Amino acid sequence: SAYGERRVGGGPSAALRSRPRAAESRVPCVARPVRPRHGPGALPGPAVPALPRRLHLRQEEPHPLRAAHRGPAQSVAILLYLARKYKVPDHWYPQDPQACARVDEYLAWQHTALRRNCLRALWHKVMLPVFLGELVSPETLAATLAELDVALQVLEGKFLQDKAFLTGPHVSLADLVAITELMHPVGAGCQVFKGRPKLAAWRQRVEAAVGEALFQEAHEVILKAKDSQPADPTLKQKMLPKVLAMIQ
Repeated sequence: SAYGERRVGGGPSAALRSRPRAAESRVPCVARPVRPRHGPGALPGPAVPALPRRLHLRQEEPHPLRAAHRGPAQSVAILLYLARKYKVPDHWYPQDPQACARVDEYLAWQHTALRRNCLRALWHKVMLPVFLGELVSPETLAATLAELDVALQVLEGKFLQDKAFLTGPHVSLADLVAITELMHPVGAGCQVFKGRPKLAAWRQRVEAAVGEALFQEAHEVILKAKDSQPADPTLKQKMLPKVLAMIQ
């Protein structure tokens, strides 16, 4: 998710700013306690620590996944670890088994479905041709966007249905993870909410729960993806094999 070193409605903010997943420096930051924000996503209660930017804890506090191989599931694993560690308000990751299972179901599905297709849409439509100067065939792009459309149908038809949020009446980690992924194709110019009134209304509710200013700040970088400058040839040489492996 895109929310770093700030609390979202008194709950966890996920670590990565919404941006293309490229190699980047990761500087650990220390969480600092802040008061819950007021708004639809906030619950009353004492202040809890903000989560560290980019899912990193301070160096002297080893993270159980720090040395593990980085993969698509790791960000969610660390997000859940931090949610438990900081005992965030219950609506983010419920203790009730049935409510928790609904969040877990979405988080398990999204890795190889919505996340994968949103990431591929961003790179095939913008980042490969604009940032790395690699041509993407019209057939490949069309197939990618078709797969994204199928994932969006499942997101709206199976998970959202007629609920306010993906797993029920309250915003949860599932919504944060989902909206962050969806902003990737949005940043590439894809109209993912057009013709999907339920999904568009959900996006507005998530933004209201998070807070409009924080929502815009968190996605500022990804929404400028179309304006990316061509990468330096040396950087391109290093990045291209990793990018191609990542979006297979």
